[in-house]
Amino acid sequence: MSTLLLIEQILNGLQFGVMLFLMSAGLTLIFGVMGLINLAHGSLYMVGAFAAAAVAGATGSFLLALITALAAAATAGALVEIVVIRRLYRATHLDQVLATFALILIFSEGTRWVFGSFPLFLDIPDALSGPVSLPGGIKYPLYRLALIGIGILVALGLWWLTARTRLGIQIRAGENDREMIAALGVDISRLYTIVFALGAALAGLAGALVGAIQSVQIGMGEPVLILAFVVIVIGGIGSIKGAFVGALLVGLTDTLGGIFLPELFKLFMETDAATQTGSALASMAVYILMSLVLIWRPTGLFGARA
Repeated sequence: MSTLLLIEQILNGLQFGVMLFLMSAGLTLIFGVMGLINLAHGSLYMVGAFAAAAVAGATGSFLLALITALAAAATAGALVEIVVIRRLYRATHLDQVLATFALILIFSEGTRWVFGSFPLFLDIPDALSGPVSLPGGIKYPLYRLALIGIGILVALGLWWLTARTRLGIQIRAGENDREMIAALGVDISRLYTIVFALGAALAGLAGALVGAIQSVQIGMGEPVLILAFVVIVIGGIGSIKGAFVGALLVGLTDTLGGIFLPELFKLFMETDAATQTGSALASMAVYILMSLVLIWRPTGLFGARA
């Protein structure tokens, strides 16, 4: 494999990783603060993608589409928290799983009713279309580089929010002892709604950004949700830094594994067998990575030690 191909695939892995981070950051906040298993998080990713595609198609403005995706996902998240999730905090995890799985079906059928069953398409804005030349003669899509930059900026923004603001102090305190901060006068219901809406907005932003490089369709959030759970298990539940590092590890493992494992097996196997074996192992690579991390550190890379 050439060096140029390796660098290109590393960039692809980083781009995939930062998009996973946008999904998993909200998910880890919700689980860390609320103790809630939210299977409907992928549906909020889908809501953001459909909202962005609809607005971009009507107005031609990609920026307005992103703003709409953030607002639509955050609003949907807040409504879901107030109407449904608020009744599940004291429920068992099984009840939470069943209720949020029902939300997946409701969101999917509701989206199908509004937008139809056919995929929508979101065009890359003209300012970010085409390739850009990188050192070494590499030509790489400018939009994918922009996704990496946006993901890093969001990560820095979340760090600032959680480390430097009053809301961030309340979120971190809520992760450790929600009863104590309630006793100190913090409105827990309001805090939970804000956290859930923030997590939903991040998922919606990810859906809108990815919608420009793949089709926007019903159920698009479920495969990403599975990987987002893998990310927060690897990084440590409740840790934004863990979500970022875990997302990059998963993104790079998934991308590089899919490209290079078949090539590796071709060194000592026939082409067809090597492709089949390498592809099968590549699909398992992120779960093997998760298992190895849990064997070494059961709470995840940045999770609190028991």
